[in-house]
Amino acid sequence: MLLNTAIRSRPFRENFRYRSSFSGYKPGLLKRVWDSWVPIPAGVGLSLIAYLQWRRLEREKNKGVRAAAHWEVNCYKALPLRTFSRAFGSVSETKIPIKLRPFIYGSYAKVFGVNLSEISEPVDNYSSLCEFFTRRLKAGVRPVDQHKAVVSPADGTVMNAGKVNSFQVEQVKGITYSLKAFLGDISWKDNEKQIVRDINCNEVVYAKETKTPDNWIAYKKSLLHDPIKNDLYQCVIYLAPGDYHRFHSPADWHVSFRRHFQGELLSVNPSVAQWIPGLFVLNERALYVGTWQYGYFSMTAVGATNVGSIRVYDDKSLHTNMKRCDNKADANLDLNWKKGDEIGEFRLGSTIVLLFEAPKDFQVQISPMQRVQVGKGITV
Repeated sequence: MLLNTAIRSRPFRENFRYRSSFSGYKPGLLKRVWDSWVPIPAGVGLSLIAYLQWRRLEREKNKGVRAAAHWEVNCYKALPLRTFSRAFGSVSETKIPIKLRPFIYGSYAKVFGVNLSEISEPVDNYSSLCEFFTRRLKAGVRPVDQHKAVVSPADGTVMNAGKVNSFQVEQVKGITYSLKAFLGDISWKDNEKQIVRDINCNEVVYAKETKTPDNWIAYKKSLLHDPIKNDLYQCVIYLAPGDYHRFHSPADWHVSFRRHFQGELLSVNPSVAQWIPGLFVLNERALYVGTWQYGYFSMTAVGATNVGSIRVYDDKSLHTNMKRCDNKADANLDLNWKKGDEIGEFRLGSTIVLLFEAPKDFQVQISPMQRVQVGKGITV
């Protein structure tokens, strides 16, 4: 199955054996050369693939949606995106000379559409790109609509929103992901049933299909608190590089559980999400589960290429984008998040997925590709 397929090839460096045929060979020389130059072909490869994919999408825009083939996804996953993202995270934390900050941040703002008038401090005060990415906003620029049951947790673009009617949930129009694989075992107790370590795949932890009900009605009954009166709803919001990178609580709810899937760090740009089925299942993510006034509620922060980390302030044990996954995948929590509370941050753009239980006549008042801001009501 595509969503649960892991690449089981050994890294190129481990398979490659150099045998010198000349007397001047010095031990370790090849390794030093490889370590020095490997970022260049990796970067070139990423740029080339991004360009070719953009050109293909533009060419096929009016010809309907074509999902990526199995081999295309595997080739994409084979790129050293996790290493590249960690390297980018390190670079983003490099101190920038004060005199250069207005130019660098001003240029970034022009390219990615950052509204500098909303930020809480002068640009000179941000010592690194990382600090600028995770900037706070001025008080009052994102009022929270207290009259709406659910508000937007982030600034971004709506990729999809509405009622969930089957295991296959739309990440964008026409392309789906598996709800069962995305959430894992819905008992929220034994993580061994849905987490597997694959040391042949850079120690990435993937989601596996579990022994939860195969029938949608039975599954919904086991997930929801009142499946007779209520349905399941979702909202997917994409944060672009120029968006405000902190995320907030979308409702008043109690958080009782966290599950961390280490996964890949593929791009979650809408163009890529329209190309790769099950993108959210493949990627690293932190799932927070709890209850609200109508029953089940969950909020998932999905990682992406160049996202140095996902940070949740009340969850100190969560560590993302790590070479080795040493932190516990499942954790019991006891948190009360109020609507609009600032709860975490991305180190660059990414995606938030909301899944929640609500009455059958509940209405979601946003649509795909609509721009939203923190605190804006997304339901009636």
